[in-house]
Formats: sequence, structure tokens, C-alpha cells
Amino acid sequence: MPSPATRYDCHVHLVGNGQDGSGCWLRIEGLWLKALSEVMRRAVGMPLPLTHKDFDVKYVEALRELIRGSYVDKALLLAQDEVYDEEGKKMNFGSFHVPNDYLFKVCRENPEFVPAVSIHPGRKDALEELDRCLASGARALKLLPNCQNVNCSLPQYDEFWRRMAAAGLPFLCHTGGEMTVPVINRSYQDPRILRRPLELGVKVIAAHSSGNSHFFDQNYFGELIKLMDEFPKMYADTSALNSPIRSGVLKQVKESGRLGRFLHGSDYPVPVGAFWVRLRGLITTAQWRAAGKIPNLIERDAFLKRAMGFDDGHFTRLGEVLRPL
Repeated sequence: MPSPATRYDCHVHLVGNGQDGSGCWLRIEGLWLKALSEVMRRAVGMPLPLTHKDFDVKYVEALRELIRGSYVDKALLLAQDEVYDEEGKKMNFGSFHVPNDYLFKVCRENPEFVPAVSIHPGRKDALEELDRCLASGARALKLLPNCQNVNCSLPQYDEFWRRMAAAGLPFLCHTGGEMTVPVINRSYQDPRILRRPLELGVKVIAAHSSGNSHFFDQNYFGELIKLMDEFPKMYADTSALNSPIRSGVLKQVKESGRLGRFLHGSDYPVPVGAFWVRLRGLITTAQWRAAGKIPNLIERDAFLKRAMGFDDGHFTRLGEVLRPL
């Protein structure tokens, strides 16, 4: 078992194209997503194109080495379920899929990774899949409601949340806008949709601290703080905040007076920039230059958080939130 001092990155994506039988798929459509995916591939130093037959294996190998060469000890690795409607019918929507079985395989073979499964609660087999994943060692569950069409408030999902709460399985939930994955329902990016799981006792981690992803996006940070004040099991992560627009939320996090409810995350393979937080006065020029010399994005994000004054608890707190085994 990890010691209480284990340092975590609580938001790291597993990605694959499935050509080696992993069961993953990638569907990058449209000029914006194609350009963005290529920027991300280059930023993380992946030499293979997304369509290469060895991409899945090389992605895991590269990610493992990044963790080993960083300040963090382990990464919460995220699966990605497919998109379903409210009747449980699979929809032809989304840009990538990572099955839970592949996630478990990667985590078994690499102790640097901790499994966060992904199960759409509208699936007809959602409860069975949840029980199966719990038996297999799931430590958290990840969903993007606005991208995977999950209305967390629907009464037919109550039993799903109750079982998660009983098992102590935390819910890492995307909040705020999204630019790297196609969105199906923007109204589900509001953290207030998390009220029902919280009422039923689920530990919830609001990814990206409910900030805005672009200039025309709404910043829900104020709503997040209200939920934190009402529900002691409401947390948030600081993933993807070292980016042009979302970096503005970092100052709000620092000034919130609730740092004990925030967890470190990078959102790898999303690029990590130091320029934006320097412009906002959160780091010094020397720290900005030092960060720019760090090619490892996992390490660069951790370096920047420490430079901004986030203490060691910001990195170790996830160990208290994860489902105990």
C-alpha cells in the first residue's frame, strides 16, 4: 500500500488507438481537433503519429517514464467510457474511448498508475459494470458529463451513486467548459449538477476547479465554493490550470481559503505552459525560465504548482480521498 506521503497527479489520461487489440479507439474529426491533437502529441514528445500500430504501447511506456522522472510518485490514470443517451443506447459521438479492462491491464503492469474507471450511469449494465470494477480494484471513477451526456441529477442514476458512496469510490468529474473533446450538452458543465451525487454521499472531485476554458465560457468557481461549504466531501483538482485561460482560476484557488479541498492534477497530455501564470504574477521570472527548461510535462506542472506556493499536502491529499483497498 502507498504510504500517506505518496504524491499523486490525480488527472492523467490513458489514450490509445486500439490497433494492438487494447479496445481503445480514437476519432479525431474536424480541423480544430486535428490541429489540437497534433499540438498535444508534439508537446508531450510522442514520436509516433496517433495512427501508428505501436502507439498504445509507446504511450504507456513514455508516460511511465515521465512519472518516474517527476516530483509525483503515482498518477491516477483515467479510462474513458463511450457516450450513451438517457435510455442507455450507445451514441455515435466522442473522440476517444479507453475501456476499463485495458486500464486495469496497464495499472497491473505499471505500479506507477492507479485506476480510475469510467462508467456511464445510463448504461443498461452500469450497476453490473460498477460492481465488476470495484471487485477489480477501481480507486475512482471519471466522467465528463458535458461530453459524455451524463445528467447526474436523474433519479434513475440514484442507485449508481449510492453504490459508489457505499464503496467509498470518489467521482472525478469534469466541470467547466471543454475544448479538447467534443461537447454534447454544455449545461452539464455546471458543477451544480453534482448536487445529487453529493446528497447521496459520494466524494466528488470537480476537475479543473470549475473554471472557464475560453473567453466566452462561464467561470463556475463561485458555485464550486458554495458546494464545498455545503458538502464536506466536495473537492476539486487543479488540472489544466497552467493554460492560457484557465490559469486565471489559480489565483481564485489560492485566495479561496480552502486549499485543503484542492488536489494536484496535470490533465496530461494537455500542454503545460508557464508564460500565463507569470503574466498573472503567480510565479517569478526566474521560476518561469526554470519551468521552460523542463521538458517533462508531468514534472513541469508539479514544479509550477510548488512555485506558486501549493504545499506538499496538495500532492498527497488524494491518498485520503481515493477508495481504500
